[in-house]
Amino acid sequence: MEILYKSTRGTGECVTASQAILKGLSDDGGLFVPTQIPVLDIPVEKLASMTYQEIAYEVMSHFLTDFTEDELKACIERAYDSKFDTKEIAPVKKADGAYYLELFHGATIAFKDMALSILPHLLTTSAKKNNVKNEIVILTATSGDTGKAAMAGFADVPGTKIIVFYPKNGVSPVQEKQMVTQKGNNTYVVGITGNFDDAQTGVKKMFNDKNMAEELSNAGYQFSSANSINIGRLVPQIVYYVYAYATLYKNGEIKAGEKINVTVPTGNFGNILAAFYAKNMGLPIEKLICASNENKVLYDFFSTGSYDRNRDFILTTSPSMDILISSNLERLIYRIAGEDADKTREMMNELSKDGKYEITAEMRAQLKDFYGNYATEEETAKIIKKLYEDTGYVIDTHTAVAACVYEKYKTATKDDTKTVIASTASPFKFTRSVMDAIDHKYDAMEDFELIDKLSEIANVKVPNAIEEIRTAPVLHDTVVEVAEMPAIVKKLLNA
Repeated sequence: MEILYKSTRGTGECVTASQAILKGLSDDGGLFVPTQIPVLDIPVEKLASMTYQEIAYEVMSHFLTDFTEDELKACIERAYDSKFDTKEIAPVKKADGAYYLELFHGATIAFKDMALSILPHLLTTSAKKNNVKNEIVILTATSGDTGKAAMAGFADVPGTKIIVFYPKNGVSPVQEKQMVTQKGNNTYVVGITGNFDDAQTGVKKMFNDKNMAEELSNAGYQFSSANSINIGRLVPQIVYYVYAYATLYKNGEIKAGEKINVTVPTGNFGNILAAFYAKNMGLPIEKLICASNENKVLYDFFSTGSYDRNRDFILTTSPSMDILISSNLERLIYRIAGEDADKTREMMNELSKDGKYEITAEMRAQLKDFYGNYATEEETAKIIKKLYEDTGYVIDTHTAVAACVYEKYKTATKDDTKTVIASTASPFKFTRSVMDAIDHKYDAMEDFELIDKLSEIANVKVPNAIEEIRTAPVLHDTVVEVAEMPAIVKKLLNA
């Protein structure tokens, strides 16, 4: 069965998977969604005997139907290899009654690696399939993790360049050091004097600037996106929920067909949307628990049906979730609006113009599979400390937001369904916040002293991604105003 892709704001024109991956964003400003969600028709008994790579092929081949078996398997093999520090790729660890799906064993120790390891290969394969002669410029905004993971994926990949914008004072010291020390002749990192939403809006504007596109095309370039708006990012994320379910079954934790809940720390809504797609493929997921930090725009949306970004932007210890415009939510809105592109476009225009929109009662009724809540900074720190003291297991701040919201969900509903918590980053990526939560006595330590101390108390080896940046020189130090973003892109490309 062929799966095509259409825009959430479009008039019905469909493109192939490879065309959707290449474009990133539709010409009308909408996001690409599959014309239908395919059914995963493989019994869990069979999935349980497969490697991560084999499950990746089974899931992704259902969505990327214009890729040949050889093309897709080659992409998967190049992506999920020794860059990951464990053969399982995404191990599941049980702690305090929950199952932590560790998505941070890749090159940059965050869940973005799961999709960004494969995206460059999907993209370059797509370019060949569609006879693209231009060099592809990956233009992306990051709240901390996407940028480094994308650069690690694209560094020195022929036929590509990557430019990453990040909020200069809105990422952790380790995240910034990872980005500004990135090697690769085709990688560029630019700080902006603004927050992540400013960076993301600036990138979207450049994607929609027809004059700029023409200018760059004349210079031999075309834009594509590595943000989670690219369907080539979303599809690989569905894989690890299927893998987690198969792992629980294999380990005797669940029976075939038994329902599980999934809790996801959520910013841009891509990761939890992938779980929603997995559920719609037939994976037995009951509740999708959406965990926010103090930037609780999604919690308010699920509580009231109103999405309103007109509020103070709060810098938290879980910076990858410091987001007020959750781009991927548009895909869910389109779905619950009965795939009505006009209605979706209208709401996204309202968001752009007034910073808010409201969904109808009928649309709200379709959100019953979701539960939203949030964790304060104090609650986040408290759960890191408690989990460590009770079990010896150390989680990062983003995972802690999810763990806290899961506790709130259990208290509110008394639901004891087995639950997978998406553990989206290594505690080594946010060492100061994690160690501060465990004990204030570590406050006076330098960043790398703290890293060594965390390794000691958690009994976990310091990841290579951290060792590499201990002494690495800064290679990128450009900082610009938001309004200067298009000019710096042209300058970097000599266009």
